[in-house]
Amino acid sequence: MKLTRNGIKERGLWEKAGITLPGYDVEEAAERAKKEPVWVHCGIGNIFRVFIGGIADGLLEEGALDRGITCVETFDYDVVDKIYKPYDNLGLNVILHGDGKREYKVLGALAEAVKARSADLEQWNRLKEIFTSSSLQMVSFTITEKGYALHGTDGTWLPYVQSDIEKGPDSATGAMAVVTAMLYERYKAGKYPLALVSMDNCAQNGSRLRQSVLTMAEEWRKAGFVEDGFVGYVSDEKVVAFPWTMIDKITPRPSEQIAADLEKMGVEHMQPVITEKKTYIAPFVNAEKPQYLVIEDSFPNGRPNLEKGFGVYMTDRTTVNLSERMKVTVCLNPVHSAVGPLGVVLGYDLFAHMLNTNEDMMKMARMVAYDEGLLVVPNPGILSPQAFVDELFEERFPNEYLGDTNLRLAVDVSQMVGIRFGETVKAYVEKYGDASRLTAIPLGIAGWLRYLLAVDDEGKAYELAPDPMKEELQEQLKEIAVGQPETCKNQLRPILSNNRLFAINLYDAGLGDKIEKMFREMIDGTGAVKATIHKYVGSVSTDFE
Repeated sequence: MKLTRNGIKERGLWEKAGITLPGYDVEEAAERAKKEPVWVHCGIGNIFRVFIGGIADGLLEEGALDRGITCVETFDYDVVDKIYKPYDNLGLNVILHGDGKREYKVLGALAEAVKARSADLEQWNRLKEIFTSSSLQMVSFTITEKGYALHGTDGTWLPYVQSDIEKGPDSATGAMAVVTAMLYERYKAGKYPLALVSMDNCAQNGSRLRQSVLTMAEEWRKAGFVEDGFVGYVSDEKVVAFPWTMIDKITPRPSEQIAADLEKMGVEHMQPVITEKKTYIAPFVNAEKPQYLVIEDSFPNGRPNLEKGFGVYMTDRTTVNLSERMKVTVCLNPVHSAVGPLGVVLGYDLFAHMLNTNEDMMKMARMVAYDEGLLVVPNPGILSPQAFVDELFEERFPNEYLGDTNLRLAVDVSQMVGIRFGETVKAYVEKYGDASRLTAIPLGIAGWLRYLLAVDDEGKAYELAPDPMKEELQEQLKEIAVGQPETCKNQLRPILSNNRLFAINLYDAGLGDKIEKMFREMIDGTGAVKATIHKYVGSVSTDFE
């Protein structure tokens, strides 16, 4: 069986294999989207296909949507060439349940895949056609936190951003420059309204996207590339809106075992690929069943019937903000970032297996959420923080069939620590005067720094996960040697006091010295990380016991 439009016409074979096919006309849905696009998505990797694409697929199945999503890749163009084109833009979603059961569904909601590459005039002109269509209602994003960044930690422009500012819209390369350039085309075509919807795990993601777009527009105005009217156009949220969202669905890397299983079932060419930009991706996506997408209902040009999608909540900005803070800064993501890097150091591959077999790591994870997080968690009303955390620890985190790795949870942590830890630290400072009563969160920060040394608890070297600050941080820590705690002198201070990194100076918050102490204990020698974790969590009496 081939995952192509012709291949899925052999419905009997797919159904016999237990794989559900689209119940709608895939070609018709694609053609309608090409002629009159309604929904564009930027960042077309795993989470997009299984979650956002899955929502669109469900809406098409219900008749609540009559066309597919236009897929735009702003960073890794290999994804288009290796995952979209060879499979006629089809995908295969594999939902993994905690009891080992799987659901298979061919995804036909992806209309076309376009490279947001100004150097490729054919693709660039197609992108302009899409963005100048008056039918376009929304552009959503899953480009990760770093996709919105314009500055380095020192406050200067990132090199590619500097180049984008100097060269102007027609030579845009970075995601924010590309989006701003396309908005300029839309402005010139008729000043059509539009909603730009960030669906990334970052605090007030709509505001972050808006600020980056406005900054690019203003810099181009200063350089004479665009006129004052364009800046006014993107500044008016009644015309160009930037709704806030909260998104949640654990989506690990594609599993090689699942790829092999699919091929045994008769589906050809399912093996994952690693692109030149280190994207790990496959024709299929494996993920858990639970999902949440809370969206601010602000769409100046109308919108699809998103509220009919599985796990979608349409609401106001305040509720979105509270939901996002609940999940990203307290309940889920801080647990991942606190224990994932430590799991790498301890030699655990799978996150769930670590929690299920290591009592101290499970206790630390629960401390982050139950003891330290829920105390300051905002209640969004539409979701119960207590119930959300209970579901995580009773159903989602223990699911070993997900195959989620600690190394994946260590990707881009430098871009997340301010959101995932800084907000809780600030809440403690506001509530108690300082954050010194925290234990598991500073232990997680110390563990992340220990992870950056790239030597595990047994003294064996490992390769770090991708992170835009990896080289910079390793340079700062290069004089520190495992087994020689005396080599840790003042190297941590520039990191822990960096407001841009943590959204607060951790020394001012009463945590800097505590983290340094934990870190020194973790580099005391073989087995020191395990011993340090046990020291701080092993004897603690917790609310959840």
